[in-house]
Amino acid sequence: MRRVNTSELVPGMITAEDVYSFNNQLILSKGLILNDKTITKLAFYSVLQVRVEDQAAAPVADSPSYELSYSEKIQSSPEYIRFRKQFETDADSFKNAINDVVEKGAPLDVDKLMNYTLNILDTSAATPNLFDMLHNMRQFDDATYIHCMNVALICSVFSRWLRLSRKETRIAIMSGLLHDVGKTRIPDSIIKKPGKLTTNEFDIIKRHPMEGYQILKHSNLDPAILDAVLMHHERCDGSGYPFGAAQNEISFFAKMVAIADVYDAMTSARIYRGPLCPFKAISLFESEGLNKYDTRCIMTFLENVVNTYLLNEVRLTNGLTGTIVYVNKHKLSAPTIKTEHGYIDLSIHPDIAIESLI
Repeated sequence: MRRVNTSELVPGMITAEDVYSFNNQLILSKGLILNDKTITKLAFYSVLQVRVEDQAAAPVADSPSYELSYSEKIQSSPEYIRFRKQFETDADSFKNAINDVVEKGAPLDVDKLMNYTLNILDTSAATPNLFDMLHNMRQFDDATYIHCMNVALICSVFSRWLRLSRKETRIAIMSGLLHDVGKTRIPDSIIKKPGKLTTNEFDIIKRHPMEGYQILKHSNLDPAILDAVLMHHERCDGSGYPFGAAQNEISFFAKMVAIADVYDAMTSARIYRGPLCPFKAISLFESEGLNKYDTRCIMTFLENVVNTYLLNEVRLTNGLTGTIVYVNKHKLSAPTIKTEHGYIDLSIHPDIAIESLI
């Protein structure tokens, strides 16, 4: 490998190590083939030098006139193909392990479950944005097991953003992995219902945190994980369930899982809709009321999610396309967009929003 000044980078070079910003945010991952956009991103974050592999990738042939959508670009990438294969393998293994615990009373092997998530994280280390991978995993799949794997992976990234210790990160990942185990005791007719739940059906759904706790309470789990399973639907303003607990009554890891859980639910495809654009999801968090979530957790999560999309191209609801060039910390869902007609600060144009990533 060799060290190259950012100003001397050219498309086709391959990163030889992870590249971080001055505040320890992952910008580019090891093994990524550089292009004009990723080189610009390095300059944007004031990265002066990067280690690259000695041999560059073969030149990429000119693309056809048809322009792929953002999702199509991701789904056709070798990083995504590798990620999906590992994800599906480990999701099936996770499902079988949990079914053995729920249906046969088998002991819970925490290390084995943890390895399923770590395998995927190892695979995703070479991907530019784990969130993009998760958003594109499936078209209509509301399976409890897939969702739990997603939330565990999000909690892993979230832990890094919160600068948690290795032990705390492990607790966060296991909390995400097991948070919805109780749904295995809820009828499929309710779990997979495409329309709005009746009041009675929602009351049944609301039992799943307690059901999960009952399934896991005799396992050799850290009490903090059990608390997260039990309280991940509690909200800091007291509007959650099953207890209506508020702020200091809710465990820290439950607060983390609550955010990862809602974000994954919003940005995943459903029978009745496609996955929401990340900025639509962020807007829903803001409009729902950030006071429902722990201030440190929600602001850290949303600010970092938005930052992963800096310099991404987007389509606006007014038909214009452009590039995200600045994040407004007071309105995270409304960044400034550079278009061919100039800059549009979405925070002062409430009639315009990001429609999709392109």
